[in-house]
Amino acid sequence: MLSALRDFLKLETASGMILVVASVAAMFVANSPLQGLYASLIDLPVEIRIGDFQIAKPMLLWINDGLMALFFLMVGLELKREIVEGQLSDMKQAALPAVGAVGGMLAPALIYIWINWGDSSALQGWAIPAATDIAFALAILALLGDRVPIALRVFLVSIAIFDDIGAIVIIALFYTSKLSVTALVVAFACLPVLYILNRREVFERAPYLLVGLVMWAALLKSGVHATLAGIVLAFFIPIRNSERGQSPLHELEHDLHTAVAFFILPIFAFANAGISLDGVSLEYLIHPVSLGIAAGLFIGKQFGIFLFCWLSVRVGLAKLPDDLGWMSVYGVSLLCGVGFTMSLFIGSLAFEETGVNLLFDERLGIIFGSLLSGACGYLVLQVSLPAGKPQTVDD
Repeated sequence: MLSALRDFLKLETASGMILVVASVAAMFVANSPLQGLYASLIDLPVEIRIGDFQIAKPMLLWINDGLMALFFLMVGLELKREIVEGQLSDMKQAALPAVGAVGGMLAPALIYIWINWGDSSALQGWAIPAATDIAFALAILALLGDRVPIALRVFLVSIAIFDDIGAIVIIALFYTSKLSVTALVVAFACLPVLYILNRREVFERAPYLLVGLVMWAALLKSGVHATLAGIVLAFFIPIRNSERGQSPLHELEHDLHTAVAFFILPIFAFANAGISLDGVSLEYLIHPVSLGIAAGLFIGKQFGIFLFCWLSVRVGLAKLPDDLGWMSVYGVSLLCGVGFTMSLFIGSLAFEETGVNLLFDERLGIIFGSLLSGACGYLVLQVSLPAGKPQTVDD
C-alpha cells in the first residue's frame, strides 16, 4: 500500500506540472494572434448520430461532459479503493481530513454567498471555491522535496478525496437542468444490470464499460450531469478476483490514471483556462463573482480547514498524527485553496446556462485565488519544514 501511495503521489505531482504548462499555454494562445483559432477550436461543433439518437455539442462540452466522465470514473475507483482497504477504511484515520474537508467546503461557500448576496445569477456559483485540485496542490508540495513527511502528503490526499465526494454530491443535487423522465429511466435501468454483473463475479471490463457508456449517454440526455455516470460505474467494478489473485478495480484505476493525468486533465485545462486579457482592468478583479471566488479559495479554504481540524482535535473527535505539526496543517490548508481544475468544472456547470456572461469573471477569480493560495502555502511550508527535519506535533 505504501508503494502504491508513493507511485500515486509521483504521478499526481507530474500531472500537476503538466497542468501548469497546459494552463500557461492556454493563456498565451488566448492572448496572441492565435486567439481566433483557439476560440474556433473549442466552439467546433461535433455530432454523433445513430438513427434518431443524436448528441450534438461544441468541442468544449465534449471535453467537459465526455472526457471528464473518465476522470470521474477514476475518482470513483479511488474512492472505492480507499473506503474498502485504504485510508478511509479506518474511521480514526479518516476523521481529521474528513472534518477538515467539511470546513474547507463550507467556509468558501459562505464567503462567496456573502459577497454575492442579492444577485440570483451570481449565487449559482456558490460551490466554485469549495473545490480542491489535488494534482496542482501535490505539485507545489513536491517542490519542497524530501522534507515533506509522508503523513502530510497522505493528509492532503485524504482531504482532496473527501473534497471530491462533496463535489460529486453538489453536482448531483444542485447542478441539473430540466429532467427527462425517459432518459432517467434508461439510466436507472443500467443499475440492476451492473449489480448482476458484480454479483455474478464478472471480472472482464468490457461488459461494465459498455453498460457505463449507455448510462453516460442516458444521463447526458436526462439533465443530470453525465459525468456522474463515471462515479456510479466505479462502485460496481469488482475490487478482488479471488480466482486469479488480481483486482479488476486496481488494474482499471492504474490504466486510467496515466491517461487522465497526462491527457484528459491537461486537455481540460487548455480548453477552459484560455482567458483573453484584452481590456482587463481592476474592475474585473473586484467584480463580486471574481472577488467571491478568489476570497473563498484563499481565505475560506485555509480558515475552514484549519479551524475545523483544530476544533476536532480539541474536542477529541480526531487525533493529529505524531509527525505533523499545526504549521504543517496550516500550510496544507492554504494549498487546498488551489481549486483550479474542479473549480473550472463546477464553474462551467454553474454559468453555462444562466444567460449571464459571468464565465470570464469566474475563471479570473479561480486563477487569482489559486495562485495566491499556492504561493502562500508553499512559503508557509518552506518555513515550517526545515531541511532534514520533518516536523513533529510539538513543533
